[in-house]
Amino acid sequence: MFDIAQFHPQIVHFVVAGLVLAVPLYWIAFLGRPAWIRPTASLLLLVGTLATVAAVKSGMDAHGPAERIPGARPAVVEHEELGERVRNIFLIMLALEFGAVVISGRPRLSEIAAGRATLMESDGDANGSSAARRVPTMIRAVAALVGAFGLFQLYEASEHGGELVYAYAGGVGTRSGEAGDVANLLKAGLYHQSRLDREAGRSEASARLMEEMARRFPGDVEVSLLAVESLLVDRDDPAAALSALDGVTISEADARMGARAGLLRVDALEASGDAEGARAELERLAERYPDNGAVRRRMER
Repeated sequence: MFDIAQFHPQIVHFVVAGLVLAVPLYWIAFLGRPAWIRPTASLLLLVGTLATVAAVKSGMDAHGPAERIPGARPAVVEHEELGERVRNIFLIMLALEFGAVVISGRPRLSEIAAGRATLMESDGDANGSSAARRVPTMIRAVAALVGAFGLFQLYEASEHGGELVYAYAGGVGTRSGEAGDVANLLKAGLYHQSRLDREAGRSEASARLMEEMARRFPGDVEVSLLAVESLLVDRDDPAAALSALDGVTISEADARMGARAGLLRVDALEASGDAEGARAELERLAERYPDNGAVRRRMER
């Protein structure tokens, strides 16, 4: 069977949207009006339930790379089990709804099943029809309870899926199979860990991570400027920061990065004791980037 791992996020959205709408509408339909509520709830239930089948399949196809992340396997397995449980619960609900539809559409058979059918019109027929109408309602009441339980399980599966992505980076950077996506994942990891190290007072560790990022992504202007910032903040080396800035090439059209580089130069000049040079650089920036908020705020200090 073909692999649909890359479509797992899209399919899951159909599951959530379909079933979160279907179950409340299913309950509202017991009021009997408006008439479109019942068929709408049934259609959404069908779409959402079929989507759970596809979601489980796509999740199983996608679990390999996520499961191989150190420490992530228990979270992957738990998410898979919850997904399968959601699928099974809503398959049961869908089967109950199908049964109710069949019985509602064939009153004579339901009457016979209830032992109420006769060959002629009579008061007994009316009583039989009433009993037959109660059977689909009872089935749907059970289905509604099953759906309510299913929504709770859907929440749990979604919550664990979010944990797998946000706490373990499951699927992040690997879903497409593109090397560039994995590089972006590495870049994000280096950036966030360096910030945590800096906030915790581990300046040396933060600086090493920024150096590694700059080594791996030499052509990335944003990374180069982060490395300059690290020389100022983590290494407290304004001379090295100024030297590194001289080696960064920024497009004339990139006003945001141009202003960012200029403000780093201002910081480096101030840190090296050249207040006059820093002021001159800041005035140059204000003239060149008059609409830049960071430059304006710096001028007001």
